[in-house]
Amino acid sequence: MMWDQEIRAMGSCHAILAASVLLATVLPAALVPGFSVYGTHLRWIYAVSSAVTGVSAAVFWLLGVTPPAKKHTVGHKLSRLLRSCLYFLLSCLFFHTVLVLYGAPLIDGAFETFSLAVLLTSLTTLRCLCVLGPNVQAWIRVFSRHGAMSVWDTCLQITVACTLAGAWLGAFPIPLDWDRPWQVWPVSCSFGATLGFLSGLLAAPAWIYHHRKHLTYKCK
Repeated sequence: MMWDQEIRAMGSCHAILAASVLLATVLPAALVPGFSVYGTHLRWIYAVSSAVTGVSAAVFWLLGVTPPAKKHTVGHKLSRLLRSCLYFLLSCLFFHTVLVLYGAPLIDGAFETFSLAVLLTSLTTLRCLCVLGPNVQAWIRVFSRHGAMSVWDTCLQITVACTLAGAWLGAFPIPLDWDRPWQVWPVSCSFGATLGFLSGLLAAPAWIYHHRKHLTYKCK
């Protein structure tokens, strides 16, 4: 089938990304004294964010998924890199604002809220940058109805939706009077986002493979 090769590449890419999340959790616990997912949760968030960011950039580039630059000059490539970094930062600020509007601590837990925003950006916006580049119009097109133009666009829709749904579902246990360590802000939300991300990595190629005979994409 015409999509089989891309689906296999997607499955390999997602397996590597899932392994990076696992390693970012296990290796620091084994090598860094006092590291724990609960006790040093913010360190865990930044470990996972860093791992996913580095691995995503490398894997998508190696697979040739990242859109090529229209110009091959050093100045243009540097400009594109700077725009990507700016979009990453703006996404962090956007998620931080949304989290506050949904009830996250504004002052006392501001750093915790921003850390969750960094994690969400690493799991969602970064994939947009890797698959579509720093092109907001392409982002809007992909997340509009029938906007996918490739299996990678469809994969992007699924993984982003699963990640955000996981973060949203993770907020439900916080107000419950159970006094559990994972109810401390933003532990359950970051766990939910990460589990949603991992679920999306599994669900996307499976869904695309199951529906591959019916997939049709408009030409770019």
